[in-house]
Formats: sequence, C-alpha cells, structure tokens
Amino acid sequence: MTKEDLVVKALQQYTTCDVSDALIKLKYRNGGFLSGLTMWSPHRQEGATKIVGPAYTVQYVPLDDPRPKHPTHYIDDVPKGCVIFVSAPAKTPNAVYGGLMSTRARALGAVGSVIDGRFRDLQEQRDLGYPIFARDVGTAPPAELLKVAAVNVPVKLQTDEQQDMTINPGDYIVADINGVVVLPKELAEQALPLMAKQVEADTKMQVAIEGGMGFAEASRKFRG
Repeated sequence: MTKEDLVVKALQQYTTCDVSDALIKLKYRNGGFLSGLTMWSPHRQEGATKIVGPAYTVQYVPLDDPRPKHPTHYIDDVPKGCVIFVSAPAKTPNAVYGGLMSTRARALGAVGSVIDGRFRDLQEQRDLGYPIFARDVGTAPPAELLKVAAVNVPVKLQTDEQQDMTINPGDYIVADINGVVVLPKELAEQALPLMAKQVEADTKMQVAIEGGMGFAEASRKFRG
C-alpha cells in the first residue's frame, strides 16, 4: 500500500470531529472545517455515510476570466479513490455538477464529490447511491456563466463566513453528517496519533460520566 492509501485507511475509523480536534491541537485554523458544505446524497443530513480520500480539485471561473478553458473534461481523468472537489465562484446561481458527472466518477472509482457551489439532479445522485456534499442545489447548467480553468490546482473555499481556507490537490478530504474537513497532506502523520489519543480519552470520559462523574472531573482525569 502507498503512504496515501495507509492514511486513507487510518482515517476511516474517525469522524470529521475527530479530525478537527487533532488539527486544532496542531493549530491549524478552524480545525480544517469547510463551512457551509453539507450532505445531500445518498441522504440529506442523515445516516452513516462518510467519504475519505485525496482531493482532486476542479476550478470553475467566470467566462471573462483571461485564462483559457481547460482542454479536456475533468471528469474523464478522475483518479480512483479520490474525492472530487469542485470550486465555483461565490453566489453563482447555476449548478456546476450533475448526475452524469457522478455516473462517470463512480465508474472511475471516486468515493464522492464535494461541490463548493450548487449541484443538480439530486434524485439521480441518490438513485446512484453516490455521496454528494455541497453548498446548495440548482437546476441550470454552468456554461452560460462559467468555465473550468484548471484541474488539480489549489482552490479557495467560497464562503461568506470568516474563513480563509485553501484546498490543495492531494489534501485529505473527510466528510460525514457533521460536515466537511480538509486535512492538509503534510499534517496527516502528525494528526493521526492525536486522533487516536483523543478518541481513547473521550471513550473513557463517556463511561465515567455515565457512571456519575462530573464532566470537569472526567476531563481533568482523562484529557489531562
């Protein structure tokens, strides 16, 4: 197994909250949380769906952006095991991702897609059982407003909250019912042992609290 495969396998046992807890300890801003992105498929904010994989980034830009349109369709080059991360300019009313994209992504082995913008064909996505995390839904395609300028480049989170977050190609994306987190690839080996330690402490705390111990006492005893 590659180093990347080993990291993905290790992350499978942790929630997005576990990842954020570890990143906060490493002083990574917002614990890697990407605000405003929630689960839409296979269900709307319910169930045990979780995706973990390296980011394959796609950057949409306005048509008047001086950069040329990407020469090939990004969906045909999706790496197996990746999470597709599609970035669209903030407040774009058109969808930038649809059902046929997921059909092709699933065939190539992608584990899910995160759309920083709108997507469409919601029922089709659910019928595929394909995981989608996104900002919102829409109906119109993007071509009248946007074009894909680049693939596998750093992209900025398009949020109106007080966040300045960048998603780099190969960063680990973890998404579940709690939200979407980016784990920078260079921090993964430091973060994983912290997750294990935190989960062990929290498990002991839960047992102690259920047994009548106060939260503050349990926190002092098991978290130190």
